Amino acid sequence: MELRDAIRYRRMVRTFDPARPVPREALERILHAGTRAPSAGFSQGQAWLVLAGEDLARFWEFGIGGAGESAAATAPLVLVPFSCKDVYLARYARSDKGWTDRDEARWPVPFWHIDTGMAAMLQLLTAVDEGLGAFYFGIIPEQVQPFRDAYGVPPEYEPIGAIAIGYDAEPEKRDLRSRRRPIEDLVHYGSWGGKQQ
Repeated sequence: MELRDAIRYRRMVRTFDPARPVPREALERILHAGTRAPSAGFSQGQAWLVLAGEDLARFWEFGIGGAGESAAATAPLVLVPFSCKDVYLARYARSDKGWTDRDEARWPVPFWHIDTGMAAMLQLLTAVDEGLGAFYFGIIPEQVQPFRDAYGVPPEYEPIGAIAIGYDAEPEKRDLRSRRRPIEDLVHYGSWGGKQQ
């Protein structure tokens, strides 16, 4: 599949065929794609928790409302991407970066979360390329610590959401074209509000 096609066909799939597991080879390609994302200073402060089977069944109590309330619980696979700020702060305190401290105030935005989000996007696109559907969603804030405890997640790793993956079983494809904002409202040339020449 061409990249432009993966981008065009990518959408949030919320209902999956629970009887069709994600092939191991597809999972490996999806995971590997995440490692190809940009990373400030090549810090690579990401990690993934792969959940399937019984491990996944426990997950839904920490997810988006529980298995009974979410069609996404039909997914046979969930990836939880994590960012690790400490890896970035340590990397930029090394001699080749010129900072001698780990001061978080030096960072204009939290690149550890941004880089992990870009990794997740590559994984969403790779799922499409593999003929699969995917759904990115957040973990309810008050459930993050119980989730960490249940899966033994080290305190320095922050989940930035989760990705449900499987074969698309949505009964009806949503047409969101009429809701998509026009590109002219989103892109500015030269200055805010500037139009393309």
